[in-house]
Amino acid sequence: MDFAQAQQIFLSPPDAERPPSGVPDSPSRRLRDAAEPIATVSWWGRPVNDRLAALGLDFLTGYVWGRAAPMGEPAPLVVVAAFGVFEPGLVTGLYEQARATASRADVLAAREQGVVAALHDLLPGADVTGAVAALRRGTDVAARDLAGRPLFAGQLSLPWPEDPLGQLWHATTLLREYRGDVHVAANVTAGVTGVQMNLLTEYWVGWEHTAYAGTRGWSPEAMAAADAGLAGRGLVADGRLTDEGRRLRDRIEAQTEAALGPVLDAIGPELPELTRRLDDWSAAIVAGGAAPPDVYKRVSG
Repeated sequence: MDFAQAQQIFLSPPDAERPPSGVPDSPSRRLRDAAEPIATVSWWGRPVNDRLAALGLDFLTGYVWGRAAPMGEPAPLVVVAAFGVFEPGLVTGLYEQARATASRADVLAAREQGVVAALHDLLPGADVTGAVAALRRGTDVAARDLAGRPLFAGQLSLPWPEDPLGQLWHATTLLREYRGDVHVAANVTAGVTGVQMNLLTEYWVGWEHTAYAGTRGWSPEAMAAADAGLAGRGLVADGRLTDEGRRLRDRIEAQTEAALGPVLDAIGPELPELTRRLDDWSAAIVAGGAAPPDVYKRVSG
């Protein structure tokens, strides 16, 4: 898949207006959603993709190698485990192809340089110093315990960019990868498989069934089997979450939120203003075509 195809699939507005998602509101969720477009410029931004294409990578190989590279050069199964929600064969094939095409050092350099170029185009003149300082207080607290946090630890191992907008991206990426790692751990604790994580999120957010999971490479047969497993546990019936299913998904979210508690405490009373500023910058990124405009995609990432 090249970047033009990815744009058509993921960066186009939905065909119809989405009803409000079923995601509960909270300070942690608002911060996460406000930071999402900034963090994901590293795979949606055209300058990033142009640099990765120059290395011989398309959108998917660039995405997989770009997210895995901060962890070093792990074996494919380690990348599968860290990514969690993607079909293992898809991740393995893309990672092996990407690693054979471009070096880790080149991919990391292309990613950071492309992000900085993209954000200077999208957020000209933005003063992000205070936001970076607030986010860094939070991620410094998260860094005190790295157990079970592979993607966060990988990003943490990289030097902070010198450019202020690069620092904003790095800080939001740390926040995103930390939250993702603890969220996967909460799902595993609940006995939820990788494909079931996607399906539960679909039901919880309001996606059309399999519309989200299918973009993670899962076959119709795998999704049907996973759905049957959820139904067998009494979590899904008649195409929607049962009361028990919603309680389980809400508990997973609550456990994820609890892990973010110390991060929010470290950010302190600046949190509402930080969230507002991140939201404003993210709105500019979405308007500039460097993040999905579909609100469901934003809250599901």
